[in-house]
Amino acid sequence: MEGLVKRIVGGMAAALALEDGSFIIGKGFGAEGKRSGEVVFSTAMNGYTESLTDPSYVGQILILTYPLIGNYGVPPDFESDGIKIEALIVGQATEPSHPCSKKSLSDWLLENSVPGVMDVDTRMLVKKIREEGVMGGAVQVADSPAEINREELLRMAREVDYDSRIFEYSSYREPTIFNDRGRSTIVVVDFGVKYGIIHRLVEMGYRVVVVPGRLGSDAVFSYGPRGIVISNGPGNPAKMSMAIKLVKEIVESGTPTLGVCLGHQLLALALGAETYKLKYGHRGINKACRDLVTGRRVITLQNHGYAVSEERLEGAGFKPWFVDCDDGTIEGLVHESYPVISVQFHPEGRPGPRDALYVFEMFEKLVLENGDG
Repeated sequence: MEGLVKRIVGGMAAALALEDGSFIIGKGFGAEGKRSGEVVFSTAMNGYTESLTDPSYVGQILILTYPLIGNYGVPPDFESDGIKIEALIVGQATEPSHPCSKKSLSDWLLENSVPGVMDVDTRMLVKKIREEGVMGGAVQVADSPAEINREELLRMAREVDYDSRIFEYSSYREPTIFNDRGRSTIVVVDFGVKYGIIHRLVEMGYRVVVVPGRLGSDAVFSYGPRGIVISNGPGNPAKMSMAIKLVKEIVESGTPTLGVCLGHQLLALALGAETYKLKYGHRGINKACRDLVTGRRVITLQNHGYAVSEERLEGAGFKPWFVDCDDGTIEGLVHESYPVISVQFHPEGRPGPRDALYVFEMFEKLVLENGDG
């Protein structure tokens, strides 16, 4: 218990360095060590266990804006097999007070070798990112202040190059089958798929085969899919040339396809549209979008740093389906010729609202209309 108290109360020293030269001292919890990555923030008030295990956060240091994190400990609400962020920044880490909690947030970070920094002004950090844009950062948690290496952390922060890094990430190392007796097969092309997407497809009665994207189109089509889902995942989509090629082959096969988050961006790029980097991204569970087909407003879960440009959409054969109510960002696409739809947000809503679950129903409709679904 003594070690846990030390981590929560802040017996360890901690610091965050940013590429603009900022150096912030805080208190450490979780694991000791140094980590670097792109610094981003999420406005979600809850769902931190799902967020920390979301593979889309690979390579990133996450700031959570809600002031108290850890209140309900660590219930078994995960989106992958472990924590995926590089480091966690919070205002205050707290002891759990919930019957479903299995452990404290600090213990969980320690088990996953992830450092955490608390007792810092997260409001100031978020304002800086909103004004200057996301930037490289480095975190160190140490047993004493004397071990904090300011110059090394600043160097690490300035060397972060998230946009140019080539991600070949997948949540599963090999093809994995869920609900083997399902009514027909949906293949999920895995670039970092969340459990929630898989679970939703299983709930719909499908046999789901998750295929790592690195295995290519032969592996995808070897399972005879009636529909294909291009998953979420980390990285700059414009740098993923092999993934873009794979997605183009999938589209041209005529197989009904749904893209989610990164998958949405890859579909756009595969057919000749363009993507761009958002200044500070969309990360939270209360992001409003408008369905341009029905006029309906939906509250969505979002976690993305890139977006699809409106330019060249028409030439790519796409029409906008959803737009963000705050800034007009394209949040969904429908293809005019191919049975292809995509959304930038997460329709499975884990964590977050379930307003957009009907996106899966639209995908199911495509599957039924284009074959034996």
